[in-house]
Amino acid sequence: MERSQHDRNSKVAGIDELPTLEEEKAIDSAFDSIDVADEKKLADYTDAYDGDDKPEFRNGEPVITSGKDVSYFAVDLRDDGDEALTFRSIVLGTVFAGLGAALCQIYLFKPVQMSVSTVFLLLLTYTVGNAWAKFFPKASWVKGTRLEALTPVFHFINPGPFSLKEHVVASLVSSTAAGGSSAVQNFAVQRLYYDTNVAATTAVLATFSTACFGYGLVGLLRPLTVYPSEMVYWFNLPTVSVFQALHFDTAANIKRLRLFWTAFVGMFVYEIIPAYIFPLLNGVNIVCLATQKASQKSVDVITNLFGGSDGNEGLGFLSLSFDWQYIGSGYMSLPLIQQANSWIGYFFCYIVIMGIYYSNLWNSLAFPMLSSSIFSSNGSIYHQSAVFGTHFQLNQTALEEIGLPALTGSNAWSNLTQNLAIGGLIAHVVLFWGPYAVESFKLAYKRSQPDPHYQAMQKYKEAPWWWYIILLCLSFFAGLIVVLKGQTTLPWWSYIVALMLGAFVTPFSTLLFARMGNGIATNQLMKMVAGAINPGRPVANLYFSMWSHDVVSTSINLAGDLKMGQYLKIPPRVMFLTQVWGTILVVMISVVDAQRKILLSPTGTNVWSGQTTQSLNSAAVTWSLAKELYGFNGPYWIIPMSLVIGMVPTTVQWVIHKKWPKIGPVQVSTIMLPIIYQYSSWMSVGVNSTITSSIIVGLISQLWLRKYHPGWYKKYNYILGGALDGGAQVMIFILSFAVFGASGVERPFPFWAGNPAQGNVDYCNGNGALD
Repeated sequence: MERSQHDRNSKVAGIDELPTLEEEKAIDSAFDSIDVADEKKLADYTDAYDGDDKPEFRNGEPVITSGKDVSYFAVDLRDDGDEALTFRSIVLGTVFAGLGAALCQIYLFKPVQMSVSTVFLLLLTYTVGNAWAKFFPKASWVKGTRLEALTPVFHFINPGPFSLKEHVVASLVSSTAAGGSSAVQNFAVQRLYYDTNVAATTAVLATFSTACFGYGLVGLLRPLTVYPSEMVYWFNLPTVSVFQALHFDTAANIKRLRLFWTAFVGMFVYEIIPAYIFPLLNGVNIVCLATQKASQKSVDVITNLFGGSDGNEGLGFLSLSFDWQYIGSGYMSLPLIQQANSWIGYFFCYIVIMGIYYSNLWNSLAFPMLSSSIFSSNGSIYHQSAVFGTHFQLNQTALEEIGLPALTGSNAWSNLTQNLAIGGLIAHVVLFWGPYAVESFKLAYKRSQPDPHYQAMQKYKEAPWWWYIILLCLSFFAGLIVVLKGQTTLPWWSYIVALMLGAFVTPFSTLLFARMGNGIATNQLMKMVAGAINPGRPVANLYFSMWSHDVVSTSINLAGDLKMGQYLKIPPRVMFLTQVWGTILVVMISVVDAQRKILLSPTGTNVWSGQTTQSLNSAAVTWSLAKELYGFNGPYWIIPMSLVIGMVPTTVQWVIHKKWPKIGPVQVSTIMLPIIYQYSSWMSVGVNSTITSSIIVGLISQLWLRKYHPGWYKKYNYILGGALDGGAQVMIFILSFAVFGASGVERPFPFWAGNPAQGNVDYCNGNGALD
């Protein structure tokens, strides 16, 4: 007997009484969008919202809050069954992989660490793919002619209109390469600090090993980190929305496309202003502008707290940034719970870093307040080459003469909070999410995971487990060859420990990133273990961290791509081949040589910064002296201890949660202490003038639009974010080579009030340029 309209709507809403007219319309729309074909699918869909987790409706639209809401309301379930793996998609992906990897390396040496926008790459791919479909020879051209025998060849080269799945495959190949690799960062550190040019064979095998080991691990963890609805990978939603808007020809998408191209072009034109012509717009701070006549002592304090538009200038308190390249669309995608926890971390960051510096903890006043470099006790840059020599191993006599290296107070605090976050993350996943993890594997084993996108993928053959196991073996032996034959100074047994450590941490970090859109920096843990088992070997420390940490970071990126493949219905076996190909297409460009002086500077500029390579090198050097610096008699003994300390508050929180799940309006389980720890040192390095603007963007998108205008949010929020990212990054790519010096020749804009010739760009140094 057919279910009545009343029963159907009541079941979806998860209530017994009749829904409102607005709710009925929203529910009917949801049913229509997933094209329920039979009673079983209908039952699966309606059962998903039984109980207390029913979505909230406002103005007839569901408010997107959870991963389940994303699966049922935000991402279309449509699958046109078009071809995915074609000659065209592989060629386009390979060509744009080089561009993506080049962009990744540009951002590696920027003062604010940003990821390459997949939207930027997919737009280029879309443009060229459509041109290919239009102008390349088609099979229809030779049908019925004497050249009809060439039909299969022409179809192979040009299979017809550029389809969504071809587009996704090409874009994922390029974006996988654009994800970068810790191996490339290590090679940059060796060139900058150890004057070592890594052999080509070492570079290729190391990059393949680190990337593919992470991917092999992702494949084994799919039931936990990809299949369930709550595994959203929020940063990918703008990309998914753009893909569907470009290829699904509906009236609604026409409006979305119009908004997309309008915002893209507008941001492309605008970005040249704050990035090049008017850099003051990246850090407008009223306090700095109003205190030009203050005493030098006051100006120093003001700069440390309110300055932030230049690298390592200050904390950027209350600064407003109008430069989208450093704000990004992430805050339009990250769930409000994650952002709220990060705001708490920001609050502590301002207090703690200023407190550490002006209380002279860790001799902080002898060094810059913000820097990831290492220093001698007198404040000069540490002479590490004399201590470790040409063989990259500790010379105890030289160490006694030169002395131990020292960290800035902010850098020490950053290291401490990273360990707090790791300890808190492990405790949170085990205590709060442990039952969920067990249930996910059970559902995957039974192939009964209720997520509608997972169920829609069951018609495709799954990539078998043994494919991933073979990939793990190949990447293991590639890395072993590098260890035995390359310039790593890393013992083979230490290499195995690195992989085991990375494999242990991966599921914890991936779960957090998938659910909250934010990961925890685990590099500190890897450096700590490396220093303990490889004392006096900074380069060995680098490679240990590369293999252990890159497993984690690569797994997160590739798991997010697998989720995107699930949303967009890319066959799993095609995804496997796509991602393996993309992982080996990583290249390194000439920024390291062209900007060597700036990259070695402890401050950098508002355009280039060596903070990433400096941080890697600082950690490698200091942790290679773990006994002297981090032992119980060392100045930084609290840093390794914080790994255990971080577990205690989360355990207490779990005990409280069992007794009082909700205290006032706050669900106790939504307090994410690892995220709070992570963000409480967020401003310890780099450009910090973007924080206030990022919070404002998050509030507008995730509070006002999502809650009070859910219809607009669902249709346009992610599209708008992707468009703004794409427009900004296209312009930044052009500027990097045209005027910023990535090609070796820098062409600065003429100096004026919005681009002062001396001092900090935001005038937080009383440079008199406004007199």
